[in-house]
Amino acid sequence: MIIPEAFYAQVEAQLRAIDEEGLTKPERVLTTAQGGQIATGSGPAINLCANNYLGLANDPRVKAAARDAIDAWGTGLASVRFICGTQTIHKDLERAIADYTGFTDAILFPAAFDANGGVFEPLLDENDAIVSDSLNHASIIDGIRLCKARRYRFANGDMADLECQLIAAREAGARHVLIATDGVFSMDGYLAPLADLTSLAERFGALTLVDDCHSTGVVGPRGRGTAAACQVEGRIDILTGTFGKALGGAMGGFVAAKKPVVDLLRQKARPYLFSNALAPAVCGASLAAIEIAASDEGDRLRAKLADNAKRFREAMTAAGFELLPGAHPIVPVMLRDAALAQRFAARLLEEGVYVTSFSFPVVPRGKARIRTQMSAALEHHHIDTAVDAFTRVGRELGIVQ
Repeated sequence: MIIPEAFYAQVEAQLRAIDEEGLTKPERVLTTAQGGQIATGSGPAINLCANNYLGLANDPRVKAAARDAIDAWGTGLASVRFICGTQTIHKDLERAIADYTGFTDAILFPAAFDANGGVFEPLLDENDAIVSDSLNHASIIDGIRLCKARRYRFANGDMADLECQLIAAREAGARHVLIATDGVFSMDGYLAPLADLTSLAERFGALTLVDDCHSTGVVGPRGRGTAAACQVEGRIDILTGTFGKALGGAMGGFVAAKKPVVDLLRQKARPYLFSNALAPAVCGASLAAIEIAASDEGDRLRAKLADNAKRFREAMTAAGFELLPGAHPIVPVMLRDAALAQRFAARLLEEGVYVTSFSFPVVPRGKARIRTQMSAALEHHHIDTAVDAFTRVGRELGIVQ
């Protein structure tokens, strides 16, 4: 047998180069369930890096709903839905998420990445154009790459640049134009200016797609997302989202839209046609999480989440850290240097605070950071203890005085 040694040497060289740049992304094994406090092999830690915004990932009611779903529906269909069937619980979840987000129908995907990966290609072709925000999530970027539509990009949140790109797309003869944007940009915590964006879309006869993964259950009245927060409900054409963050923390994505759009995705979206149906346990957990998120209790959890974010932002600013501005529970702590950010995260874990450093290619070079995320599972004493640890390590590494 001939072993392709050059290939493996190349792989190892790339790994060394990544490590030398301080860009290695370590996996830390948790020995507990997700929550405001977790444990790793290093011991207990305050968790500041989960998308568990409402604290529902280990909620007893959500877990009970998952167990009930397994008892009723088993562990899965063992295939894709159009071959082995769609269970009632899948239709129940599609109906619930469509109602919650204000659309007439929805379709489930195994992951939110698959939802964005599968939404563009069935709907648009080489006669069309997609105008995408420069800071959109990787899944949107990859989904657009799979589509033959012409591609345009506008500077993050820059409506003047968006208008220029819309003019260019129309002058190039695009049949349909789709504007794609995150509702909340995951690395920065910025909300997209959807009021201005939808006004431009209407002027140019363009469609709109919003990825609300970091918004559904979190922002807007009853947590209905960025469209509700920006008072443009009914003016967004396509919404993509997830059950893997605020809505239970498990996995799975969705596309919500008008029924004909969803019907076409059922016929042509490759991640839907060629991936196993979402597990019943995930469906049951997500249904319970949506019910909580849409309730008065959901409002109380969102109020607690906002209070935690405000407390953390104010204390970290007073300690001298550079934060990106905003009010979303994503609170980026800017360190700029990738190796420094990685050392900072490692030291914080030793101090009992679990965070993750983000550097290129996840964020641009020179913009490395610790992206912290607040949760309703955190109490004030967790926030205060975490800020104290940040301050100690920040002084040790020369980041703050």
